[in-house]
Amino acid sequence: MLMTGNMAAAWGARLGRADYIPAYPITPQTEIIETIAKWVRLGEMDAKLVQMESEHSMLTAAGAASLAGARVFTATSSQGLLYALEMLYNISGWRAPMMLINVARALAAPITLEPDHNDVLAARDTGFLQFHAETCQEVLDLILLAYRVAEDSSVLLPAIVNLDGFYLSFTREKVTLPSEQDVSTFLPDYNPPNPFRANMPVSKGATVLNGALYSYFKYHMHTSSIRALSVFEEAALQFERIFGRSYSPVEPYMMDDAEFVIVISNSFSTIAKQAVRRLRERGFPAGLLKLRMLRPFPSSLVARYLSARRGVAVFDQNISLGSGGIIYPEVVASLYHRRNRPQLLLPVIGGLGGKQITVEEMEKIFEAIKNEIGAESPDPIFLMRQEELETTKNMVRTAKEVQI
Repeated sequence: MLMTGNMAAAWGARLGRADYIPAYPITPQTEIIETIAKWVRLGEMDAKLVQMESEHSMLTAAGAASLAGARVFTATSSQGLLYALEMLYNISGWRAPMMLINVARALAAPITLEPDHNDVLAARDTGFLQFHAETCQEVLDLILLAYRVAEDSSVLLPAIVNLDGFYLSFTREKVTLPSEQDVSTFLPDYNPPNPFRANMPVSKGATVLNGALYSYFKYHMHTSSIRALSVFEEAALQFERIFGRSYSPVEPYMMDDAEFVIVISNSFSTIAKQAVRRLRERGFPAGLLKLRMLRPFPSSLVARYLSARRGVAVFDQNISLGSGGIIYPEVVASLYHRRNRPQLLLPVIGGLGGKQITVEEMEKIFEAIKNEIGAESPDPIFLMRQEELETTKNMVRTAKEVQI
């Protein structure tokens, strides 16, 4: 079927048999909830959908319902995710394995509806697992995989599946819908340990005022998150047997003999892959490593694929103001202690606020990697075309004149 990324997310909830959906609308995720609401109203999806008064209330209800034994699904974007951020820490601490879809959108101010990844990466330390989709098919498949991993008894942590607003949320692509029977085989019903029941009082948590106890709980959450890597890999093997599509925490592309590699995630990976193919046709040894799982961060796999390369660029579609890209230092940390680490690790920031990146710009990144080999401190690249820079300067000049 041809469907948008938002529609694929809604099908993920339907095929995954989510039975409780607390909701609050925000662009560009609203289509997900509208689709599910229609299915529920027509009796095509057996679920309870509740319109909440805010994203904070939405996530509070989601976490509580997960503790009560419901398979929970909800979605948000941008400022909505930030508004709910307080509850993300609580939900992971409750060990409530619910599903949150983030349709990425850049944060205000200035305001925009276009995507970058500062919203979802603001949640990277909350305890939520994070899976990032390149295609509409991946959106659907990662929801099923994420439910399987999050609900595993050795993990029991909530999960975020991220897709780029507009570039993926409203883009129609071919998506293969698995059968309900096959999904049921892969993803059994959710049976949480010791769920809340009115006839069986149970304590699920307590106020901890002792630092040692608090440290114990946090360390246990950390080790459970790390364990999600191996659980994902095991689940992906069964997923491939049943559905014929293979997934791993990272995806190598034309990496066998690549000397120069770009590390990237989400929908712009497709553009970067086209650049790699074009460079290969010209004899340039380019390769790509796509990050599909960002929490837990797959450090060992990143090091395995990037070690012994001549040069690596890390493409960050985000910015930590005053520092730089968010993913770059995590890749550096994965490689720092390796004797055969790449000669160059080049930071690149681009696509902020949804700024379109061309294939030619991706090719320029590979040229920059080659040219910076041997530099003691390579200059970070802030990707912007000359015509965009001139247009921006003119807009700023006009804005000043209007303000005056």
